[in-house]
Amino acid sequence: MSVKRIFLFLVFAGCSVLAMGGCGYTTRSMIADKYHTIYIVPFVNKVDITSDADAGNKYKIYRPMIEMDITRAVTERFLLDGNLRPSKLQTADLTLKGEVTGFRKDPLRYTDDDTVEEYRINLVVNISLWDNKDNKLVWEEKGFTGDTTYFTTGSSAKSEGTALNGALKDLARRVVERAVEQW
Repeated sequence: MSVKRIFLFLVFAGCSVLAMGGCGYTTRSMIADKYHTIYIVPFVNKVDITSDADAGNKYKIYRPMIEMDITRAVTERFLLDGNLRPSKLQTADLTLKGEVTGFRKDPLRYTDDDTVEEYRINLVVNISLWDNKDNKLVWEEKGFTGDTTYFTTGSSAKSEGTALNGALKDLARRVVERAVEQW
């Protein structure tokens, strides 16, 4: 090998290493270093089941105790993520507040005999994150949604309960990602 080829190879290898090192990917949270703990206020169910049905909410339904399921899923996801540790209100750096505003089950696909073959479940919440030390609102999101789709027939059929767990996990993942991203 000539000296010129060795030199070009080393230059190329060095540039490649620098390019890969500077791409900015990290497994660390983007939140400030002063935040380590979070208190999750139990979600409140604000689903209005008394409103009249219209084209926009004709598939709105009520699911008892969904707020408890969401609170549990979000808490478990914070524990799994590890960037913010759930704690008591008195020792928490941040407080997450949330209310459930919607639970929808929309048909997506029908069979030839007009039986629903596929559904989408949407869980809709309003959430806000508060800095406990300064007692100020850090951010707020309205209409924050977690969802999943599922089939009722065929080899990939799921029960509604299994699908609901998928929607809960999706919502919890999105809430935690929103809480630990750079504001």
